[in-house]
Amino acid sequence: MSLGDLVSLLTATALLAAAVVAPIVGDVEWRINIFALAPPLFGEYDPHAGFGTAAAVLIAITVIAYGPTLAARLSWRLVMVTSMVTCLAWTFSLAMIDGWDRGFAGRLIRPDEYLAEVPGVSSITRMLDEFSGRILDFQPDSWTTHVSGHPPGSLLTFVVLDRVGLGGGAWAAVWVVAIGCSAAGALLITTARLADEATARRIAPFVALTPGAVWMGVSADGYYMGVAAWGIALLAVAATTTGKRAVLAGVGSGLVLGFAIFLNYGLILIGVVAIAVVVIARSYRPILYAVPAALAVVGIFAAFGFWWLDGYHLVVERYYQGVATRRPFSYWGWANFASALCAVGPAAAVGLGRALRPGRIRRREAVVLLSLAGLLAMIIADLSALSKAEVERIWLPFSVWLLVATALLPRRSQRSWLAGQAITALLINHLVWTYW
Repeated sequence: MSLGDLVSLLTATALLAAAVVAPIVGDVEWRINIFALAPPLFGEYDPHAGFGTAAAVLIAITVIAYGPTLAARLSWRLVMVTSMVTCLAWTFSLAMIDGWDRGFAGRLIRPDEYLAEVPGVSSITRMLDEFSGRILDFQPDSWTTHVSGHPPGSLLTFVVLDRVGLGGGAWAAVWVVAIGCSAAGALLITTARLADEATARRIAPFVALTPGAVWMGVSADGYYMGVAAWGIALLAVAATTTGKRAVLAGVGSGLVLGFAIFLNYGLILIGVVAIAVVVIARSYRPILYAVPAALAVVGIFAAFGFWWLDGYHLVVERYYQGVATRRPFSYWGWANFASALCAVGPAAAVGLGRALRPGRIRRREAVVLLSLAGLLAMIIADLSALSKAEVERIWLPFSVWLLVATALLPRRSQRSWLAGQAITALLINHLVWTYW
């Protein structure tokens, strides 16, 4: 390990250790008001194992042993498919450590979640028209915590699933995990388009074995991550091709990213990653197709009664009607990054350290700008003070881009870093009951 890598690893370790210890030895306010029983993660300590333990360990060992070799030798399409399928198996096995109900099928049916509101939606058009009026708390018809905290696209998704016969917690979980794990393919396509296929192959085992899978199964933020990642992948295709294909990809990117901001208000910051894509490709032509398409999505929601900016301002007010008024920014302002570190793992932290080298930034290396764009989006989200805690899941759409920096790790150490990624996820999932 080089000195620079050691410094990055020790810095990440120190940040995480400080976030764990500070509430214990620090200010009384931190101990009382951080509202996290396993800081910096939202959960509680309780060592446990489950049906998924053996499967998760087996998948981890297999990826560590064979992942780098297979990523280099398999056909490109098979690399993408294998990465997504492996991520799916990894995510499901981690969820099953907590059991079928608590770890998977029961996650999205709790009283504060989306599915609690689905039976009450008799008309989609009426729901959209009345949505903003039900965001604020302390009124008889207030939306549940998660519905009120997001634009109507999230609830709309689960209502549509219910309407087509895929109702209930299990189907909702399958949808969230499948879309979330498909992000592995989107990251590979984006990296191959903006850098090259060889670079994308190097990150394949890391996107498949990401520690973020702990929260991708099952929080709706995994779904948001998948949607946003495919919007960026389409933008990368549009920026690196010409003709009809470029137009279709650009329009598709705009439609997908336009819908993404109606899943999560914070996904407006995925624009930082989108800017990085056009800067790397040195082609701003896709903006001509993507922006009008995205605005068309905004217009459709507005036509049915929901104006995004109204919803955003109301959700900020709702945010401070809850525990956010008490959670200290003096702790979460920096501990958020320790939470996010748990979702990206030590390999991404060391890769990010390599990405921060000035020479690489000046050369506009694709994996460098993509990972730094993800980091910048996280920093902006943090400074907004609207992300105090729980960012291990909330920031998944941004933090996942830090994984592309693993392409900068030396080939000879890939298996060691993959082991670090797997151990991170396995320890968290076995030591902490995560709320998501």
